[in-house]
Amino acid sequence: MVERPLSPHLQIYRPMLTMMMSIVHRLTGVALYLGTLLVAWWLVAAAMGADAYAFYQAVAGSLFGRIVLIGFTWALLHHMLGGIRHLIWDAGYGFNLPRVEWLARATLTCSVLGTVLVWSLACL
Repeated sequence: MVERPLSPHLQIYRPMLTMMMSIVHRLTGVALYLGTLLVAWWLVAAAMGADAYAFYQAVAGSLFGRIVLIGFTWALLHHMLGGIRHLIWDAGYGFNLPRVEWLARATLTCSVLGTVLVWSLACL
């Protein structure tokens, strides 16, 4: 019997930031898809009247609701910045390893800072 080589998988590769960012980009896409239900709930509650909207506000204003909304904001910003990173690559720029690593770090840093900025302004 001939020993076949192992296919590359997570046990072979050392996790790199760019690999993790690719996985997180996919996860934020799923989170945004599910998060549109929150936006739809907000719009439907606003259309249904004061009682429905008050219930939505109570849920969204709770600690759990705020955590979910902050996570949704981060996912939105992170996914958008990841898309911009991919547009840069599609234009043929940023392929050398230091630039790839810099773009990954910039995406992560800017998404966190952007979330803090948005929620700081929203809570004024």
